[in-house]
Order: sequence, then C-alpha cells, then structure tokens
Amino acid sequence: MRAGDRVLRTGEHETVLVPDPTRPQAFTLRVGRTDQSYVDLDDPTRLEFDYVQRVVDVVESVAPAGERLGVVHVGGAALTLPRYLAHTRPRSAQVVLEPDTELTELVRTHLPLPRQSGIKVRADDGRTGVAALREDYADLVILDAFDGARVPAELTTTEFLGDVRRVLRPAGTLVMNVTDRGPFAYARRVVAGVQATFAHVVLCAEPSTLKGRRFGNVVVAAADVALPVDAIARRAGTAPYPYRVLHGSRLAQLVGGAAPFTGEDVALSPPPPADLLFG
Repeated sequence: MRAGDRVLRTGEHETVLVPDPTRPQAFTLRVGRTDQSYVDLDDPTRLEFDYVQRVVDVVESVAPAGERLGVVHVGGAALTLPRYLAHTRPRSAQVVLEPDTELTELVRTHLPLPRQSGIKVRADDGRTGVAALREDYADLVILDAFDGARVPAELTTTEFLGDVRRVLRPAGTLVMNVTDRGPFAYARRVVAGVQATFAHVVLCAEPSTLKGRRFGNVVVAAADVALPVDAIARRAGTAPYPYRVLHGSRLAQLVGGAAPFTGEDVALSPPPPADLLFG
C-alpha cells in the first residue's frame, strides 16, 4: 500500500482506493489483490483498463453513437461502464446487478454517481438478478463479474446464457469478460456455451494471451444478428495495446471440441498467477 491510498474496508475483502497521481479525481478500486475498476469523476470516458476499452469497442460498434440503450450489467464494482454509458448515452436505462452491498455503499459514498444518471444498482447476484428480468428487457447485457479474481461458475453455464438470451431483445448483444491464457482450457468451454446459445460470436484477446504467454482478459461478444466484426476489429486493432478478434472458422478452430459448462458441470475461471496484481 502506498501513501495516499484510501482504505475503505479491511479484512478478507480489503477494499482500497488508489489515487491516480496525474488526475485529482481519478482512482483505481482494488479489492484484495484485484484491481476491479478505474474511475475518473472528471472524465467518465477515460477508460484505463484495456479490456474495458474493448467492451466499449463492441458497444460503440453495435449501436449508433448517442443512441439510448437498455443495459444490464452483471457485476458493478465502481461502476466504470455504467458511468461511461450514462455520459455518452444520457437517456439510457441501466440496471447493475451487484451482490456486494457494502462495496456498493462505499462506492456511492467515495465515488458518487452524477444526479439523474439512470443507473439503478440491485443487490442481486447475476443468476438471480437476470432470472427476475422480463423477456426482451435489454439491448445489451454486459457480464464483468468476479468473486475475488475469478469469474463465478454459475455465470458461464448454458442455463444462465439461455436466460441472458431471453432477457435480450431480438437484436440485442451480450458482451462478457472472462480471464484465462492460451490454450484456454476454461475460455474454450465458455465460448462453446455462447456458441450453443447465440448465432454469432466473436472473441477478442491480446496476442500474448492467445499464445499462452500471458494471463489476461478474454472479451466475448454474441448476438442472434450479425455482429459488425470489421468495425470491432478495426477499433481493437488500432488501440495502443491491440487485441486480435477471432470469429467464424478461426474461432471454431480455437474452440475445437470443447464442451459447454452446464449446471451439473461448472468451474470457476482459473486463478491469476500469484505474482500478478490482476485487473
């Protein structure tokens, strides 16, 4: 811990706000050893985590700029993406499913949301919260949920993904962030489940993660309508830290014969290396 860090809670889920020394109103939210979120209260469009930028690549590619969206976020932390969307699409209706009520209160206190943001945080886990939503509720479901540094097992099963599809409108899009490294024993099974649920799927990851050299984020987008693959790839490929975008036969080759996760056959995402401060 460094001088200036703000300890919000101690114990098993120690929560710390780490200030950005270059920006007076910007902080990284760290829970345990995991950097959960980066928030700049002065500029909600400042997205420091590469994978968050890749999620936004998908959002900005599938929906015209400024268009109002109905969004469900599975996982909240410091609400980086809800803040971004409230700023860039101010009439959007957003529901955040975040079961850690203490974390939500700490975030609201120390990193307050703007007034009339359209962001509603519900104290539900992803599985329960999505099940409670009506059919055709959302244009976009963003899954970025972690228990510590690992994705909860119940959020990658075919049963849960089928429920997400029910909640999405016919042209809606799922964007999910999971973590793994090549050869992707875990992520291949996640993608297999997504492919079994949606007609069109793309995967985005850094080349070093694809080659197994680095543990990192894997962003998956899926829909029942054709995804704008070229637009997503163009954005991902011109970023300061480019991601590769796989789809079609290249993605099928990566997934191979992997079996989807089900309610009877589930697994957490693999833990990050012990020496990695993950975010």
